[in-house]
Amino acid sequence: MELNGKGALVTGGASGIGAAVARKLAEGGARVAVVDRDESGASRVAGEVAGLALPGDVSDPEVMPRLVAEAEREFGRLDVVFLNAGTTARQPGVAELDLADYRRIVGVNLDHVVFGTCAATPALRRAGGGAIVATASLAGLTPMPNDPLYTMTKHAVVGYARSAGLALRADGIRMCAVCPGFADTPLIAEQRDQFTGAGFPLLTAEDVADAVLAILDRGTSGEAWFVQPGREPAPYGFRGIPGPAGSTPPPTLTRGV
Repeated sequence: MELNGKGALVTGGASGIGAAVARKLAEGGARVAVVDRDESGASRVAGEVAGLALPGDVSDPEVMPRLVAEAEREFGRLDVVFLNAGTTARQPGVAELDLADYRRIVGVNLDHVVFGTCAATPALRRAGGGAIVATASLAGLTPMPNDPLYTMTKHAVVGYARSAGLALRADGIRMCAVCPGFADTPLIAEQRDQFTGAGFPLLTAEDVADAVLAILDRGTSGEAWFVQPGREPAPYGFRGIPGPAGSTPPPTLTRGV
């Protein structure tokens, strides 16, 4: 995908994978709107990429339409949307449910992908087409019993991207999910020492950003791309289930988040 002169919007862009993608989009010549609840972080990354800082709570249904409109107005067009904001649950079990925490993780991980897609689609149509990439996880492709709620939201993102991606093809809009394993980002900061102590390989934010750029370059709408250390990112094949043309047989996955 030619990025020079394009308008892009990245949620969860103040750090980690979002910041890495914002930088790579800007390196390719895109103008980037950096969205995050962390206003100072969004401003810092936007300053690095000569972009636009847009603070806001993406789980609020009224916020994503406003942010999309601001980005389109600033850039004159919107071509790429990376719906990356995410969080983890604070309750590993299933016997008890913290309702406020449940609403929080569903709001950030899933609702914002739906709100963002709905808000961005008209702008992408006005640009003559474009691309949406939503951050899911390997937990969207395989069970992760230590965090069922997180796993549920990421499975939902994969299902939504696969379905919406096929529905949007007629508009010249590609939508895919990116499904990384554990990545060395602020999301796992509290567990980082456990991973390193066990010799567990971690992705870098740049590894995932490279996969997102690969999706923009050659992804087919409706695909879910796995990203694991030491492996070439590729679309996951759902054995025996119809999917986008060009999908590959399912790989052996290492459990990740």
